[in-house]
Amino acid sequence: MSNNELVLKVLTESQSPLKAAEIAEKAGLDKKDVDKAIKALKNEDKIQSPKMCFYSVK
Repeated sequence: MSNNELVLKVLTESQSPLKAAEIAEKAGLDKKDVDKAIKALKNEDKIQSPKMCFYSVK
């Protein structure tokens, strides 16, 4: 499973928006990798940022 898929899975399973550090902890990834995945997923319009520094699936 790619980092992008892993980040998307964690966000899909979450009941509330998460910070990048929380996503990294739950996915077992480095925060830098999560930041790259978040950027890519936002460009693909798969996730959104309901408030500053928090992310959720659309």
